[in-house]
Amino acid sequence: MGEYINVVETFGCDVFNDSVMQARLPKKIYKELKKTIEEGKELSMEIADVVAHEMKEWAIEKGATHYSHWFQPLTGVTAEKHDAFITAPMDNGKVLMSFSGKELIKGEPDASSFPSGGLRATFEARGYTAWDCTSPAFVRHDAAGGTLCIPTAFCSYTGEALDQKTPLLRSMEAINTQALRLLRLFGNTTSKKVTPSVGAEQEYFLIDKEKWLQRKDLIYTGRTLFGAMPPKGQEMDDHYFGSIRQRISAYMKEVNEECWKLGIPAKTQHNEVAPAQHELAPIYAPVNIAADQNQMMMRILKKVASRHGMRCVLHEKPFAGVNGSGKHNNWSLTTDDGINLLDPGKTPHENIQFLLVLTCILKAVDEHADLLRESAADVGNDQRLGGHEAPPAVISVFLGEQLEDVLEQLVSTGTATHSKKGSKLETGVKTLPDFMKDATDRNRTSPFAFTGNKFEFRMVGSRDSISACNVVLNTITAEVFKEVCDRLEKAPDFELAVHDLIKEYATDHQKIVFNGNGYAPEWEKEAKRRGLPILPSMVDAIPALTTEKAVKLFESFDVFSRAELESRAEIKYEIYSKAINIEAKTMIDMATKQIIPAVIRYTTVLGESINTVKTAGEGLIDVSVQLDLLKKASKLLKAANSAMSKLSKLVEKIPEYAEGRDRAVFCREKMVPAMEALREPVDELEMIVDKEMWPMPSYGDLVFEV
Repeated sequence: MGEYINVVETFGCDVFNDSVMQARLPKKIYKELKKTIEEGKELSMEIADVVAHEMKEWAIEKGATHYSHWFQPLTGVTAEKHDAFITAPMDNGKVLMSFSGKELIKGEPDASSFPSGGLRATFEARGYTAWDCTSPAFVRHDAAGGTLCIPTAFCSYTGEALDQKTPLLRSMEAINTQALRLLRLFGNTTSKKVTPSVGAEQEYFLIDKEKWLQRKDLIYTGRTLFGAMPPKGQEMDDHYFGSIRQRISAYMKEVNEECWKLGIPAKTQHNEVAPAQHELAPIYAPVNIAADQNQMMMRILKKVASRHGMRCVLHEKPFAGVNGSGKHNNWSLTTDDGINLLDPGKTPHENIQFLLVLTCILKAVDEHADLLRESAADVGNDQRLGGHEAPPAVISVFLGEQLEDVLEQLVSTGTATHSKKGSKLETGVKTLPDFMKDATDRNRTSPFAFTGNKFEFRMVGSRDSISACNVVLNTITAEVFKEVCDRLEKAPDFELAVHDLIKEYATDHQKIVFNGNGYAPEWEKEAKRRGLPILPSMVDAIPALTTEKAVKLFESFDVFSRAELESRAEIKYEIYSKAINIEAKTMIDMATKQIIPAVIRYTTVLGESINTVKTAGEGLIDVSVQLDLLKKASKLLKAANSAMSKLSKLVEKIPEYAEGRDRAVFCREKMVPAMEALREPVDELEMIVDKEMWPMPSYGDLVFEV
């Protein structure tokens, strides 16, 4: 058994957090830095120099030799450039270790080498990283030693956001301003700040490293492009919440310890529904910190897996036919003095402030459902959404029986007079306690569900940053809050105006509420009838970024400029095309070099066996079964070869289409069906060909032998 750490003593030990700053910084410097963090005050270079010096001294004590501005460009992963603390050698040949306020506040990576969607030309290289002092610095230990990582935003020389963090911070400012206006109207004079709080559940698969190395598709694309279902999948539901295997337990223990050292409040871990699938969920944190910590968590999941002879697969749909992996984004709005704006209380019908906030969010989601869908648009999500417990690609809101009943009262009579209460759950066993159950059940098919005191956006893909969806949630909510405040501030009768707004929003936006089965075929027809956007693929969703409605929304709150939105759309089209191109080339490579040769060997051996049996039996032995098998394999081999040839020709045609939407549409409409056409006969062949001759581990090998 491994050693167990003291969690209380270990938690945050590698983080330059508030307690460390308070202990190490002079009182005056600490107070000024806290003002910057809490109130957004500008940080002087004099204070930055002191903070940088103490941060460096602390980091060196932790074993750090380098520092890095750690940022999140539009590549989907984090980026960093490491600089040593050493200065130029002195005359005596010695060096000093230094770190200035300027180095803390500003870095300069090459902006032209990251996706910019046309914002920067290749020869325009300058870009800047700026310290986000609201997200604490940390020391990361790995094979390179200790590195002081400073969370930063990343902007171009001309000020455009080239990262995930900058617009997130902008959206946080927008919703804080408008939410405080709303609270003041309700008589709250004590709350000073409203922050979106997020808990991001992280799902992932663990695969044995040796088997992973035998699958080119997993290596190059993160998912299996071929693979027949094993006799058993997840239909027995025996993996979900099941006993965790010792190998996985050892892995989870180390993941937790690594997370805790970096101040990530990893709390819940369990087996997920699909074989070899698991989940790790943290406690809530301010959304920019939660986004940073989720990026750190994904890196830890991968790094620790390597130490245990495994690979952590974060693709949204690594295996067809079983659950994919998502990242449920649990979002709420909380004040600095502990008030949750999404807490309905015991009697929601009497909580006027909550009802106004709730109906504001309904209006926001209804009016910008296309943007919310786009915020979770991902190549892998195209395979995941719409089945196996993933929500459908149609945005709707689940409120549950209690709130739906309150909403219906508001719509029908203009007043809510009662709230449904949870009844007593009687177990029928005398030795078990009876207890009060919640007033509302859960709906696992809803993409945006109210779950007690928060909304759970279940559409986000497991690899994606949670920043994009929270930028949208923050901004669309800020827009409606602003509209409400503008109207209420001018209203002669505040209570009557609030009442009218709640009824208006509940009535006008009731169509976004759906408490039924999101997988039912009837729901898509009903969604179309209601006028909800149907955006099944990433390519369908991307145009939502650049509509006049979206530009007006984001520009009015200085979250995105038109140029930034257009650049992001271009980047997403490019990401989609490149991902599909890589998948297609990988399929062709596997089919050409592995699968077709293996099937030819199998049919050759089978043919020779038939001839041998015929000769040995002098034509008297029935070989019809072998012949049928040979005919079937040969027919499927021909179909696979034909499909591969068609796919190869399509890959050659990609450069003929202009970069951007045209190329992405070609990949979606032509290449994806061609890839599916190649997979079909190959998966059938896997069920026929001798396992010893099949050139790669099967699904059963991958998900049941971890």
